[in-house]
Amino acid sequence: MKNVLLVFLGGGAGSILRYLISDYTQKLWKINAFPMGTFVVNILGCCIIGFLTSYFLKADNYLKYLLITGFCGGFTTFSTFSAESFSLWQNQNYTALFLYIILSVVLGFGAVILGMKIHTSWL
Repeated sequence: MKNVLLVFLGGGAGSILRYLISDYTQKLWKINAFPMGTFVVNILGCCIIGFLTSYFLKADNYLKYLLITGFCGGFTTFSTFSAESFSLWQNQNYTALFLYIILSVVLGFGAVILGMKIHTSWL
């Protein structure tokens, strides 16, 4: 039951922070066709989860439920990424769609690696 509560709390905090960062980013960069808010949140989330995963490989404890499953799960959003991709496709904005998908996957993967490298360099 403790782990469920930790996931709940982390997920709520991650979701609120996702909303705030995404909303601010979208207002800061007024790129109408490109979902910059979700993009920034997902890349940042990949870096965070890479860092945390690297940490919890050596220090397995209950905080991984709060931070990885809860916070990162609430912070990043694959469902919004998919819906925004579909919207770009429906609007026949194929250039933005292609860039969004490719950049999200490639930079997301790179951000996970970066997060892990940041953690290991701190040791």
